[in-house]
Amino acid sequence: MKDCPLRTSVIGSYPFPGWLELAAQNLDRFGPDDLAELQDDAVICAVHDQLAAGLDVITDGEQTRLDFNLSFYGYLEGIDLESAPPRRFGPPAHDQRGRHRVVSELRAPRGLGAVEEFKRLQRVAASDAQRATVGATLKASVPGPYTLSGRLLPNAGLGYPDRWALTEALLPLVRKELEDLVAAGCAEISVDEPSMSCYAYREEPRRFVDIFNRTVETVAGRTRVCTHLCFGNYKARAVGPRQLAPMFPAFLDFKCDEMHVEMASREFAELELIGEIAKRCDAAVGIVDVKSYYVETPEDIARRVKRCLEFAPADRLVVAPDCGLSQTARWAAKRKLTNLVAGVKQVRQELGLAG
Repeated sequence: MKDCPLRTSVIGSYPFPGWLELAAQNLDRFGPDDLAELQDDAVICAVHDQLAAGLDVITDGEQTRLDFNLSFYGYLEGIDLESAPPRRFGPPAHDQRGRHRVVSELRAPRGLGAVEEFKRLQRVAASDAQRATVGATLKASVPGPYTLSGRLLPNAGLGYPDRWALTEALLPLVRKELEDLVAAGCAEISVDEPSMSCYAYREEPRRFVDIFNRTVETVAGRTRVCTHLCFGNYKARAVGPRQLAPMFPAFLDFKCDEMHVEMASREFAELELIGEIAKRCDAAVGIVDVKSYYVETPEDIARRVKRCLEFAPADRLVVAPDCGLSQTARWAAKRKLTNLVAGVKQVRQELGLAG
């Protein structure tokens, strides 16, 4: 971003306020107007925290989603949502989330809900007096079709024999959602495919590139397309080998304006790869560890940014957390974002950059 060097951003999710966690466990006690008020209030909290930190890019914190992608299944026709997880007790892991049976053609006649979320974010942000002076960009985040297919059970009898077939069925549904977001005025969309980065070690990465590029082909050039590569963050646990090497150089052919890579939790291993990313698009670097309750100081952030500048120029660098913040306590998330912005500000001042 040549007009905003060392841009500060977030991935998508943000911690729920404690009262929202409680309300989510007692939804049957609320009427529809109560629920709408809960949703608005939660987004107001997320927007307030992000603007108070001073971020250049904010989201709605995914406050109206049960999870990064699980809520999208509620918009899909053709699946049975009664699936139970195979394991309920013991240490948290991905097998504590159920998989849904596909029972008929996959359709999304009401869309996937992201447009409604973005319009709520627009309304809340426009009413926040701080934004008049901060001028933050509003970003929407949507899971890509390969990641979205991960909780669905294939059904060969319906023409969905494997995950690849499910992905192909979901691809036009996600693409339509992206088109509708652009039509709603969304200037920045993160199409997140963490499953691609988690499984690049065992699949053909160029097949992932083809899927991603076909997903975004109708919105590329009409909005800022971002993507987020990480190794999983369910209950702060990774799910794939934490190495970028299997993804590259193939993933350099993603048609995106910004590619985010998880770095802080990996002690900045393979940092040199951001130099290759920066030759193709903006390199967004995860610079605070969302899986740790050590709160990085502004000085920590400044040192890390300077390390990144050894490989990529300031006008090609975006600074963000490693992943979404939904698995991090709110008190820590607020402090981490505040210090992230403060540390970046230090570097900008030392380099004589605006902002």
